[in-house]
Amino acid sequence: MLIGGAVVTAIFVWVFWDFIATQVRWALREPADWGHTLAIPLIAFYLGWVHRDRVVAAGFRTTWFGLLPMLLGVGLYALCVFGPQAFWHHNLRGIGFGIALFGLVLLIVGWKAMKILWFPLAYLIVFSQTISRQAMDLVTLRLQDFAAVGAHGVLNVIGIDTDRSGNILTVWSGGVAHPLNVAEACSGMRMLVAFLALGVALAYLGLPFLWQRTLLVLLGVPVALVVNVLRVVTLGVLSLWDIEFAAGEFHNMIGLIWLMPAFLIYLGLMWILRSAVVDEEGRPIAA
Repeated sequence: MLIGGAVVTAIFVWVFWDFIATQVRWALREPADWGHTLAIPLIAFYLGWVHRDRVVAAGFRTTWFGLLPMLLGVGLYALCVFGPQAFWHHNLRGIGFGIALFGLVLLIVGWKAMKILWFPLAYLIVFSQTISRQAMDLVTLRLQDFAAVGAHGVLNVIGIDTDRSGNILTVWSGGVAHPLNVAEACSGMRMLVAFLALGVALAYLGLPFLWQRTLLVLLGVPVALVVNVLRVVTLGVLSLWDIEFAAGEFHNMIGLIWLMPAFLIYLGLMWILRSAVVDEEGRPIAA
């Protein structure tokens, strides 16, 4: 069984190698936006590893039904590679990859183990691939507007005279204008995607009830949006000293710095949700 599983897995990797390699290249080429996708397989593996005892207890049993989703996935992938141009889409190829991967695991481990492993697999399939530019643009433009409006309001509240024209903020100091462009990179899209991935993993590992898990994932959206506004505010304040602080590598560094308090806020929200439900002795119920 182990030899057969290894052979089938090797063939699977060979079939989907172009998709896997393309995804890795994009993550390495645009680490600020998609670098987190390289960590998703490790997180997915850990999500399965924490339940290894249950998986072993369920036992591995070859389930030939797994061939059906494998063939469907390979067929969709082949259509996206060799079919009409309308199907030449990375995310459609990703769907084919995901369906085939689900079938492969089902073929090797069987239904009982799949009842435990389906979530790590779904997590891997959803969060390990980039999002198409067309889909990104639909959300990114609105996030840019939110970041610009929010930062404009906060800067004026804290006493820094700021004007806004679209997504351009003009910070005034001593009659000198310091323009700050809330560009696509400032939209917070990458922070939002990363927080959704983080929220799903933390909810699965740290919270016992579905309503707690759902709420924690949903809370990742406002946390990411608010922290991104504060990041733009920080850039606006720093631009008073040197406009170069709002561009280049320093711009990216400010984003990384703000990830730490954002992560701590998120952990605090998880602690509150976990503490909201206690057992008869007043202790939070473990996941």
